[in-house]
Amino acid sequence: MIGSIAGDIIGSIYEWNNIKTTDFPLFSSDNFFTDDTVLTVAVADCILHGHRYADKLREYTLDYPGRGYGGSFLAWAHEIDGRPYNSWGNGSAMRVSPVGFAFNELGDVLEEARRTAVVTHNHSEGIKGAQAVAAAIFLARSGETKKEIKAYIERTFQYDLSQPLDSIRSHYQFDVSCQGSVPQAIIAFLESSDYEDALRKAISIGGDSDTIACITGGIAQGFYSRVSDFIKEKVTEILDPKLNGITAEFSKKFDCL
Repeated sequence: MIGSIAGDIIGSIYEWNNIKTTDFPLFSSDNFFTDDTVLTVAVADCILHGHRYADKLREYTLDYPGRGYGGSFLAWAHEIDGRPYNSWGNGSAMRVSPVGFAFNELGDVLEEARRTAVVTHNHSEGIKGAQAVAAAIFLARSGETKKEIKAYIERTFQYDLSQPLDSIRSHYQFDVSCQGSVPQAIIAFLESSDYEDALRKAISIGGDSDTIACITGGIAQGFYSRVSDFIKEKVTEILDPKLNGITAEFSKKFDCL
């Protein structure tokens, strides 16, 4: 899942300062982790230790304020007995990557992805976005080809993955919906040549850059099997001890270093 976290951190400085090129420095002194990282680690914590998703998502949100949470999610997090709010936003998709690495049957991946989503994102599009990302990661790490991954996602979730990235880049704007960002993130992975190239392509389309790169990064890590030591070292420098600890524990247990 460190591939997702790295995507979030690298994309963090471009969310409100979009670029339309793959030629940019991966890190600067301004990079930071956003809500995407916080909630991804919360999901990993639940998988590792059997916590309830709603409880840990709230706990981590309150422990890490000011990280760019959506307004509806933040209101939910402050209500102890808050109900799902029928969201179709990409928050369900950006936090789901641990599921794709932790489970070894596709059916289990789809069900667990649904469980991570419905505590907040119980709209059909919110659930679909989470399931599509988790399934893509699972298929990627299971040795499926990009052609096979594309066919499965299109067939199962009815996402159109046929538009070339160059065409998307020319007109793409900020879109926080699952249906308006998950397909684009998957396409960035499909057109990539390696992990770093996947992140560069994801960020280069603009829009919700940290979240798109977070989604792309998880799939790319599953497919290419590794994240460079340089990127991992920079991520470790930016995360705090708690986030680093859960990330390292999860990565070791599920062999996704």
